[in-house]
Amino acid sequence: MPAAHLLYDVAVHHRPFPFPRIASRLALGALMAVASTQALAAGPRSAWYVQGGAAEDAQSLTVGASRDWRWQTQYRYGHVSGQWQGEVGRWHSDSEDSTQVGVSPALHWRPNGWSDGWFVEGGIGMNVIFPRYDTRVKAFSTTFNFGDHIALGKRFGHNDQHEWSVRFQHFSNAGIQRPNPG
Repeated sequence: MPAAHLLYDVAVHHRPFPFPRIASRLALGALMAVASTQALAAGPRSAWYVQGGAAEDAQSLTVGASRDWRWQTQYRYGHVSGQWQGEVGRWHSDSEDSTQVGVSPALHWRPNGWSDGWFVEGGIGMNVIFPRYDTRVKAFSTTFNFGDHIALGKRFGHNDQHEWSVRFQHFSNAGIQRPNPG
């Protein structure tokens, strides 16, 4: 093996590429900048959220920002509106930690007859999980995944400024490549 090739191999394998650390910091900074400028603007509500999660082989902590859409409508069975959600999460598993960055549109439905503030939410978005999620129980084959969720929640406080919800999330690459444990 030529010496130049050996030096190249040593440089590649012993110098970790800082992309995951840089990307997660840039994404978090971008979310903070968007949310802070949007909070100053009149119109739809912007908010921050913190989310904790647990699965059979991992725990997560996520920080996100949401922005209500200007669109909303009243149907026969309830009020429908939506929002954009952007988030950065850190997943801790039994073998390796991963960072998740995602963007999702979500629909809010407040059925007629429910007490003020209660809603059902659902959304599907795009996520990048790096390094690729791999534990002793599950291994994803791709860093790109779709994330879908459904939630039950309640807005409360002056002008519905606060919100809590119980959310069930699912991540999957939609069969792009195997394995796809979801």
